[in-house]
Amino acid sequence: MAAMTVQLDVVSAEESIFSGRVESVQVTGEAGELGVMPGHAPLLTSIKPGMVRLVKQNGEEEIIFLSGGILEIQPGTVNILADIAIRGGDLDENAAEEAKRLAEENINNASGDIDYAEAAAQLAFAVAQLRVLQMVRKNAK
Repeated sequence: MAAMTVQLDVVSAEESIFSGRVESVQVTGEAGELGVMPGHAPLLTSIKPGMVRLVKQNGEEEIIFLSGGILEIQPGTVNILADIAIRGGDLDENAAEEAKRLAEENINNASGDIDYAEAAAQLAFAVAQLRVLQMVRKNAK
C-alpha cells in the first residue's frame, strides 16, 4: 500500500526550492513546532527562522533552511513562502559561524549605534543555519 502524500511547494523570493509529493513536513511556526501530514486542517501561519524537514514520497528526508516566512495548508497542498530558502547541504558553515560571532559581539557591546533587536534577529538567523547544518550532518550518518 502506497503512503498517503500531499503536494509541497517551498518557494523563496528567488526560486522554487522544492516541489513534489511528501508524506510529512515539520516546520517551526510562530506558536511552536508543526507537523503536517496528509489531511491536515487548513492553516495559515508565519514561520520562524529555522528548518523545514520533509519526508518525500519514497521515504527520503530533506532539510531546508528558511529565513522565516508563511506556511499555508490547504486540502491536498502545502505552500511555504520564504524570503530566503536554502537546501541544508548548500549552507556555508563558516559564514554562519562568523555571522553568529558578529551578532553576539554586537549584543555584548551594545551601544547607541547598534539596534539590539536587529542584532538578536541576526543571531537567531545564524543559530538557525547552524542547527540545520547539524541536522544535515546527523542525517548523513
